[in-house]
Amino acid sequence: MRILVVEDNPELADIISRGLKDAGFESDWVADVATARDSLNATRYAALILDLGLPDGDGLLVLRELRSRNDPIPVLVLTARGGVQDRISGLRTGADDYLVKPFAFEELVARIEALLRRPDQLLGRSLSLSNMVLDTEGKQLLVDGQPRILFGREFEVMEMLLRRKGSVVSRKIMEDQIFGLSGEVGSNAVEVYVHRVRRQLAAMNARVKILNVRGVGYILTEDS
Repeated sequence: MRILVVEDNPELADIISRGLKDAGFESDWVADVATARDSLNATRYAALILDLGLPDGDGLLVLRELRSRNDPIPVLVLTARGGVQDRISGLRTGADDYLVKPFAFEELVARIEALLRRPDQLLGRSLSLSNMVLDTEGKQLLVDGQPRILFGREFEVMEMLLRRKGSVVSRKIMEDQIFGLSGEVGSNAVEVYVHRVRRQLAAMNARVKILNVRGVGYILTEDS
């Protein structure tokens, strides 16, 4: 499971990310409201760890937007704001849990694990379009009921496009998500993985297509 960490303190973010990895989770880190929005639009995370005091706005803006569109992603607010009214405000805005800094990392992991013990449908583990279904838990792509395992970045491309089906996903957002929001990315890296996914879909006779929106990104649609 992949978790998005929104935290503007790089040292703390690194500690959280390394700790999550040790606990068996993958994670991405962003440091501001704008990038958090882009990441949440591009990828379906299992959970969100959200700081409130961010350089370009209040983290509650992100939370409010998620809940206004009925996004059920579990959200743990992790902040230095420890007053009773702060807690009440966070929970009423839509946080599932609220943890105050400084904190014990074991407690953070325990709270995340508790949030993830929810009915599967709330985590959006099954995504579909036409005759295709993506099982995000089992990493399987099923076309007309016939399964095929997708590995690594091919799976990430498929999930990203399915979660935004009918909408353009920019190449920049895909690069950030597929390559972990860090590191050097080749000029045609995204195209390589999109091409591989297209071949998989064609081999399975999936009635969907990935269109290239020139200079912008990609869009997944039903092939009529």
